[in-house]
Amino acid sequence: MFEAEDIREWRGHDVVDSEKKKIGSLEAVYVDTATDTPSFATVTIGLPTQRRLIFVPLADATVGPGYLKVVWDKKLAKEAPSIDLDGELLATDEPAVFAHYGLPYATGANGERRLGRR
Repeated sequence: MFEAEDIREWRGHDVVDSEKKKIGSLEAVYVDTATDTPSFATVTIGLPTQRRLIFVPLADATVGPGYLKVVWDKKLAKEAPSIDLDGELLATDEPAVFAHYGLPYATGANGERRLGRR
């Protein structure tokens, strides 16, 4: 696994699926607030006048020359919950991001958010 500091250097690089089909461009990294490890990436997709950010899990992601490869299918990723380019992921929307990929979701012991942007 890579450190959050390292993956931030990949901002703007292509994000591809396991078959190296381009999903979009890396915009930001969200870490798990309990462990401070990279958990999700926001990926810029869409036409120039209709761009949005989708959430893609980073578990088992690898880096290559000029790209970040995730294990999720391009079609599934493009259907993921999204926010506007200048938007913010609301705490109430976090469970839907996890559910889209069939991942378990739980808040912190005191109800803290699960994801934090880096």
